[in-house]
Amino acid sequence: MRKTALLLLTGIMFIGCKSDQKSEQELTEIQADSTDTVQELDFKLVDSRYIDNDSLWAPFEADLAEFSSEVYEEVKALVFEKSIPQIQESVAKGDLSYEDLALFYLTRIMEYDRNNDLSLNSVISLNPDLLKGAQAKDKAGRKPGQHPIFGIPVLLKDNINTGAMPTTAGAEALKNNNTQDAFIVERLKANGALILGKANLSEWAYFFCEDCPSGYSAIGGQTLNPYGRKILDTGGSSSGSGVAVAANFAPVAVGSETSGSILSPSSQNSIVGLKPTIGLLSRGGIVPISSTLDTPGPMTKNVIDNAILLSAMTGLDKSDPASKAAGKKSADYFKELTNTDLTGKRFGAIKALMEDTLYVRALNDLRNAGATIVEFEAEDIKLSDFLRLLNLDMKKDLPEYFKNYGGNVAFKNVKDIVDYNLKDSVNRAPYGQELFLGIIRDSAGAEEFAGIKKTLKENGTRFFEKPMKEYNLDAVLSINNYHAGFAAVAKYPAITVPMGYAKENNKPMGLTFISKPFSEQNLLNWAFAFEQTTNRRKTPVDYNE
Repeated sequence: MRKTALLLLTGIMFIGCKSDQKSEQELTEIQADSTDTVQELDFKLVDSRYIDNDSLWAPFEADLAEFSSEVYEEVKALVFEKSIPQIQESVAKGDLSYEDLALFYLTRIMEYDRNNDLSLNSVISLNPDLLKGAQAKDKAGRKPGQHPIFGIPVLLKDNINTGAMPTTAGAEALKNNNTQDAFIVERLKANGALILGKANLSEWAYFFCEDCPSGYSAIGGQTLNPYGRKILDTGGSSSGSGVAVAANFAPVAVGSETSGSILSPSSQNSIVGLKPTIGLLSRGGIVPISSTLDTPGPMTKNVIDNAILLSAMTGLDKSDPASKAAGKKSADYFKELTNTDLTGKRFGAIKALMEDTLYVRALNDLRNAGATIVEFEAEDIKLSDFLRLLNLDMKKDLPEYFKNYGGNVAFKNVKDIVDYNLKDSVNRAPYGQELFLGIIRDSAGAEEFAGIKKTLKENGTRFFEKPMKEYNLDAVLSINNYHAGFAAVAKYPAITVPMGYAKENNKPMGLTFISKPFSEQNLLNWAFAFEQTTNRRKTPVDYNE
């Protein structure tokens, strides 16, 4: 079950940031996804052994006690499944306060997220100063022209530093990793966002245990999919971010991706996820896997919110070499989302995907919106040494994180973490830590490492660039995270949008647009056009109350 959760098609594709070591024949086949079953998934552990609910909710007890069911229903009518512009309109009219907005999400997290028959285990920690911050936003009020993220609660994947809560990466070893804000968190706050809390994730961004299920971490327990609890995979590694947004525990969330970690949980949970070009957003203060491939990105219920959240995080971070090299300053992507006419746009459809009926329907939707669809045979390109790239990067990048961004923890490298976990592996690493052991075993000289990165980038770029040039394409269309590995090494951005649900098990599926570096505005525009003409997202039925 664990191995087949890694989707493979015409080369290596990754679910989350975890690679798979299979035979060459297996790597070229389409593998049956672990979610294509009505049987419950087999988990060693579900509930967290480390989260203390009493401590988690203590800062909010008095306020939640006064937030009556009647008020909840009034707020729900203004907030549930609504976009940020719709929420801000209600605030502007005086029908909604930012404090009540925050209390609404806290109520839903308390009701649904842990220790009951519908629990999803998507949230690891909550910002104890959330309500104080919301009250301050209400007092200040949103001024004309102020960023639309103002007063909006934002959930952060728990590998993103913030001073309000420890940054654990889901690992027991980092339970006391108290840090300063990551650069993107500074940008969010500067634009007026409220930090709601931290989302569960596949531990160490799914680059830790070889046979663990996506969505599991020692600190957060097992995240579960609201569209099929214990039946459908959450996707990883930004599992909690995807689940929390899907179940309306947060209006928006920030994930991170090395190869598929935003695209996978977004598509698996019927939300919109954008993996930006490397360097568009700072990685400073984010627990790393690969400085070559890592990026944060927005995860939202709709495209306009995605553009808003992306815009709120942009800015040049001179401490991050990729951000410095990209040289991109702040940008208001949401201001351009107005046109749903795709006339003149040319999208490439991969013939090997044409057996998927939802994909075919999505192609017809795009044609009806004016686009030209060009079918093509994807070239059989291997991404050799992808795992070694991740190994070698993390071997050097994690020590740099500890040195430059880490909090009060004594660890210096991967080996320190492995040794620490071995002292209590039942609780700290119940699925083992084989990928971390692989990092320790791997080594390469500077020339060999540079060669690995160069070859992977050339092969990934070729996968997209060849058909795009040959057929004059604006983008290539994929499904879910099927071609996330190629997009990762090519450093091409990608966005996935809900395109429907599989008939056999109600599994959410996403249409994924992939295009050239720094084409985020185009991707958002095309995704917006598709979303507005289809509106395929549905709220998970057990989480409508």
